[in-house]
Amino acid sequence: MPLFSKLVDFIKNECRPAEDEFEEKLEGFKIIPEILLTLQRRAKELGIWNLFMTHVHHITVHDYGLMSEQMGTSFLAAYATNCAAPDTGNMEVLHDFGTPAQKQRYLNPLMEGSMRSAFLMTEPDVASSDARNVCTEFKKETRNGVEGYVISGRKWWSTGAEDPRCGVFIVMGRVVDKGEMSKYHTMLVVPAQSLGITLVRSLTVFGYDDAPFGHAEISLEDVWVSQEDALLSSEGCGFKIAQSRLGPGRIHHCMRAIGLARRCFEIMVERMLTRKVFGKEMARHGMSQEKIADCKSDLDCARAIVLLCADKIDRIGAKAARGDISMIKYAVPDFVLRIVDKAMQVHGGMGMCEDTMLPRAYSYVRTLRIADGPDEVHKMVVAREECKAALKRMGVEVGAATRSKL
Repeated sequence: MPLFSKLVDFIKNECRPAEDEFEEKLEGFKIIPEILLTLQRRAKELGIWNLFMTHVHHITVHDYGLMSEQMGTSFLAAYATNCAAPDTGNMEVLHDFGTPAQKQRYLNPLMEGSMRSAFLMTEPDVASSDARNVCTEFKKETRNGVEGYVISGRKWWSTGAEDPRCGVFIVMGRVVDKGEMSKYHTMLVVPAQSLGITLVRSLTVFGYDDAPFGHAEISLEDVWVSQEDALLSSEGCGFKIAQSRLGPGRIHHCMRAIGLARRCFEIMVERMLTRKVFGKEMARHGMSQEKIADCKSDLDCARAIVLLCADKIDRIGAKAARGDISMIKYAVPDFVLRIVDKAMQVHGGMGMCEDTMLPRAYSYVRTLRIADGPDEVHKMVVAREECKAALKRMGVEVGAATRSKL
């Protein structure tokens, strides 16, 4: 596949060598290091830009899964090719559900790479693992003869919100009409510079601030947008949109994590071959060989279940692969964390500090057990799917009433 070969060469020869310069030129959230902008221009030239839009590039989800694995081997690759979250999910939402005006104002610059975005769903005051708890209010109000909504709420873990290029938020909330709050959720497209939006604080992950992109806690007070800013130009479709956003995206996350694990595994083995303890190379000790074997099997198992899931999405669709998607979401981080942990152990004190990328890798993968739904929720989905399958084998009709009991 020409696209795949171009991507592999680009990551190996341009993205990974640029990582040190990117880190050296960071100045918090003020500017984007020029080296990243250079990589983005180069990716456009090579035609490896917006690869997540599989229908545009005439590739399958399985194909893009393999590409995501390669991207995971460099923390710059996804950004360099405009394939980084949350923009990928937001672009897919705007492409599938946005109005022509929303696409013109937001989707086009996002796909061009001149703008970034954030997805505002999780809230600090409720258990957002049950998305029904999300309670940001969209109160109906007419201003200057234009119907719209006044937004009130507080969101956090809004990835990308601190990027100086962030121009739009997609916000999940519930509509309040005549004093009553709907039980159905709605998503609004909100300009990031709207009056009433306050960045309360930056959030770190195990001390990493993820500059220049960041994770923010955001307050929305008396933020007014017109009714035309609702996705699908209607209300109550929030969950439908959210599910369309999250399904294939979990393939991308998992495969990038596997690519990251592969890089950690490689530096672990290289360390074992070049470091002597008790008179011989670490790789010649039995415990080290056991670590290599365990990591290799974890890596291959993780890769196999994700690619099987991607193949299933290609054949029968994301909805039918719901259980498989949930399974990879909790299983892959477990596999990958074991690999990263062993690599850290092999590096000793060096594995705990900034002299390697291992601590950063660990913090990233650990967040995947919570991001886009915690492990517990995904295990619940898998268990329910298996119970439904068992009932069908037993000849029990699985209707709405039965499903509600599972």
